[in-house]
This record gives sequence, C-alpha cells and structure tokens, in this order.
Amino acid sequence: MTNVPARVLIIDDDQAVTETFARMLRIEGHDVRTAHDAESGLREAQNGHPDAIIVDLRMPLINGLGFLYRLRADARHSTTPVAIVTGDYCLDESVSRELTELGAQLHYKPLWLEDLVELAYALLTANRPRPPAPAMVS
Repeated sequence: MTNVPARVLIIDDDQAVTETFARMLRIEGHDVRTAHDAESGLREAQNGHPDAIIVDLRMPLINGLGFLYRLRADARHSTTPVAIVTGDYCLDESVSRELTELGAQLHYKPLWLEDLVELAYALLTANRPRPPAPAMVS
C-alpha cells in the first residue's frame, strides 16, 4: 500500500507567508498548492480537491470569510477541513461565530513550525472516522 501525501492548499495574499507555510508543510511530506487570492484559491480547490485548506482572513477583494462562503456553496467542499488564520487579535465575535458555523477553525498568526504542523495534522484528521476500539481478550 502506497502512502499518498495529503493535499494541502494555502491561500494568503502575502507571498512570503504563503511560500514559508508551503515549504514547512512540504518538509513534512505534504503535497502543497498555493494561491495568493481567494479567486485563484477557489479555482485551485475546484481543480486540485485538497484534503485541507489554510486561508488568511484579511485579503483584498474577497477575504477569507468570503472565500469560505463560496467554498461551502460547492457541495464537493461542504466538509473540506478549513483553517482561517489571522493576525487580527481583535476579531469581532460575529466573525468568529460565522467561521465556526461554516465549519472552519480559527488560528492566530504567527504560526511557528510546530504550530503549523499541528494545525495541518488536526485538519487532515478532522473527518477521518476513529478506528474501532481493540477487542477485549479474556
């Protein structure tokens, strides 16, 4: 059985952040795609069918919340695990609530290597069924 790398899509208008996150996740063995705005991120999600998506909240034109609404409108991505990342520590409670209702995790920048690796792992295992408990032998 071959071990297929998980497909992770990173969307952030800051190219340095996008490339740093991508490099860190590739080192961990993931197949990483990137986009620098919501529109190209939506196209990449439709064409690449990622296993998880990490998207910046604050982007020009269409922000991370707008991206999430459009992503969830596509039945193929109604349950794709998504994390919204932001450096905005004063986020309005209504935005946090919307993100939760749309099934996204909220995380704050900066994300260090171990934070990003843990976030990717949490997203990639979010929809997996739990393995059955081992049978008790008496």
